[in-house]
Amino acid sequence: MTLTNLFKGKTSWIITFVGLILPITLSAQHLQNDYKSSEIISLKHWLDLDYVGDRHIGHRLDIHLPDKESDKYPVVISIYGSAWFSNNSKGATFAVGIGQALLKAGYAVVTINHRASSDAKFPAQIQDVKAAVRFVRANALAFSLDTSFIGITGWSSGGHLSAFAGTSNNITTFEFNGNTIDIEGSLGNHTSFSSQVDAVVDWFGPTNFLVMDNCGSTMKHDNDTSPESSLVGGAIQSNKNKCHLADPVTYISKNATPFLIIHGDKDPLVPFCQSEYLYEKLNESDIYCEFITVEGGKHGPGVLIPEYLQQMISFFDKIRIDK
Repeated sequence: MTLTNLFKGKTSWIITFVGLILPITLSAQHLQNDYKSSEIISLKHWLDLDYVGDRHIGHRLDIHLPDKESDKYPVVISIYGSAWFSNNSKGATFAVGIGQALLKAGYAVVTINHRASSDAKFPAQIQDVKAAVRFVRANALAFSLDTSFIGITGWSSGGHLSAFAGTSNNITTFEFNGNTIDIEGSLGNHTSFSSQVDAVVDWFGPTNFLVMDNCGSTMKHDNDTSPESSLVGGAIQSNKNKCHLADPVTYISKNATPFLIIHGDKDPLVPFCQSEYLYEKLNESDIYCEFITVEGGKHGPGVLIPEYLQQMISFFDKIRIDK
């Protein structure tokens, strides 16, 4: 599907989508004059692995190993931001700096595609994430992966899916107001393996769709063509039950994994309140959580920078060592 077709009838959201991929654009512009920093330095890599087995572009992943010899490597799975509009942006993890920072720190990096909202409505996207985690566990030996630690990270809509993976540990189905959601799904050939993750770094992901327009967003998330509305299959305020089931905070329990949340307080697209809300709910449930407020940080710019990439590494290191 072309961008023209994707956004036909959704003109107001072209600006939002550009904003969501702005960090990638800025990185690409910068790398025109700094080719060295764009290099992916890895020992081995495997590209476009079909983690479901259905040949869908949204079900591909890449694996990169650090450039140092080891029998096996701890794992971090990364999910791109795209307003859930893209099914093929896994390479963006390296464009924004997350991928190489993790490799340098000794982590195997697994970048995954997932189905776009135009391919399938929620919960398809979290089912894809769960299937990718199961694939990693099932094939750990083949790719030298140490699945005693699997972290997950993502920005914007990828932050939403990363947070969802962390709050829904060990939850397969969930019922609310007569609506039942199948979170785990049955995709792929490895359904006997766990989809549990051990730590989450959420970069400015949405967590409570219904209040986004009331706490600082410059875009109209209540619009029936917004990313959130597209994800759940209708205007969010007319689909409150679906939104509740699509919110990561809904699933917080004692099984939720430790979190690091990073968000700029001047984010115009995913308002800062979204991370405040997640942090509050995690604390209420006594889930270990760190929250970094980036003063003046926007939707990527000023946030996805080396200082906070190192905070991500330090957090994953801490949880992995303490595990």
